Order: sequence, then structure tokens, then C-alpha cells
Amino acid sequence: MTPFKVDQEKCNRDGLCVEECPARVIRLRPDDAVPVPEADFADYCIACGHCVAVCPTEAFNLSWLEPGQCPPVDKGLQLSREQAEQFLRSRRSIRTFKEKPVERAKIEKLLEIACSAPSAKNSQPWHWTVVESAAEVRRLSGLVIDYMRGFIAEKPKVAAMLSFTRVVAAWDSGIERVCRGAPQVIVVHADKNYGFGAEDTALALSYLELYAPVLGLGTCWAGYFYSAVNAHPPLFEALKLPAKHKAFGAMMVGYPTFRYQRLAPRKPPKVSWIA
Repeated sequence: MTPFKVDQEKCNRDGLCVEECPARVIRLRPDDAVPVPEADFADYCIACGHCVAVCPTEAFNLSWLEPGQCPPVDKGLQLSREQAEQFLRSRRSIRTFKEKPVERAKIEKLLEIACSAPSAKNSQPWHWTVVESAAEVRRLSGLVIDYMRGFIAEKPKVAAMLSFTRVVAAWDSGIERVCRGAPQVIVVHADKNYGFGAEDTALALSYLELYAPVLGLGTCWAGYFYSAVNAHPPLFEALKLPAKHKAFGAMMVGYPTFRYQRLAPRKPPKVSWIA
């Protein structure tokens, strides 16, 4: 079975599919009527879909992906420079949430957009575990506190530097600072032996948090939570993660209690230029 077909009547032989193929497994020689697969196409194609997405005439059809399955880019929705700048600079880490659960449909949409993130060789290695109820988030936060107590007992100075001592003290006084009262937490995990797990999952979580405000949601990276997942077996087991996986990140998700009114400044870039 041929891996792709090119409509000869539509193809204008511009070679875009050849130039944009990351694996260089498509060729177009002078004696080729249309682009054809290289002999090693099946071995090296990363299933990115660039060839279908870049073709301006909808001539390129993969065996598993047709132009009709790829919505066209709407130029009318292109952000202006000013809009893009405000969109990115207005992102805030939310640590105060309403006592209102996020609808599953919105969580599903967040994850759909997150899976559009780039990954090494289009591996898309991420798996997602969603803690859906506030009660379960709090119960699991208690397991994080148990982990912190043990860490404090063994390494008190390091624990103080990591603020574990303050977080536990707050918990004991009735203040939950592990997940900040978020109604839901999303954990991203992948095969622990995959070489780009940290990078790929961080990109996916970044897509998730950037899209969240569009749905009226707020997010914050749950550093205490995910760092405890891999170090504290009771928490790992409670999340029912595969034994061969590792948690690479976690995100608090909920409806923000407050709305930010201004763009806070950041430190200027520290840049070294090499000519």
C-alpha cells in the first residue's frame, strides 16, 4: 500500500511538501510527475502531517490523513502584534480559586489544545491524569504533606530552603498551600525512559495554561504536587500511574476568584550575541 497519493490534476509541482518534510522522505525529481515517497518513507516518516498541511492545492493525501481533515488557517483570526503581546503578557499564575468545579468539556478542550504542542520527532509522549473533585485534590494534597513531613525529618535545612516547613505549618493551621484550593489538578506523565519527557510535557502544559484564560479559567504549575509524585509511592499509586511512567508536571485548574487589571513588568532579557 502506497503511503500517500498526490492528485496529479491538482499538484502544481511546487515542491513544498518535499522541502517541508522533516524526515526528507518525499522526493520530486525532474522525471517524477508528482512527489513520490523515498524507499525508506515507512521507516522515517514521523506522521507530522506537514505535507498535507502545507500543500496549497489540496493535492497531497496521506494514507491516514486527507486535506479535508485539516481545517484551513483562518487569516481573519490572526492576532496583531499588540494582541499577541497582551495575550502573552497578561498570563498570570492563579493561586486563588472559586469553589466551582470546571466542566469536563472544558478540561477536554484544554487537553486537546495541549496535545497540539510540539514534541521531539512528533512523539507526542504525554499521558494525562485528571483529578476531578476538590475533595480528592485535598486528599492527595495530604499525601504531599506526608511526604514533606518525612523530608523535613531527614533533611531539615534543605526542607526549609524548599519552603516545605512553611507549607506543612500552613496545612497544620488549616491553610492548604499545596494546590491552593484548586478544584482540579491535571498531571502529565510519560515513559520514564523517554529522553525528552521533561521538554515535551513542559511544552504541552504551556499550551494548556496559555489557552486556559480563553475558557475563563486560571492555572498554576503545581510544583510541590508533581515533585512529590515520583518521590512518594503512596501518591504515585493513588494517581494510578503506570509503573513505567514518571510524572513530569502538574497543573492546578479552576475559575479565578480575582481578575488582574494590569501587565506586570519582567526583568529585561540577559542576552549574549554571537556574530
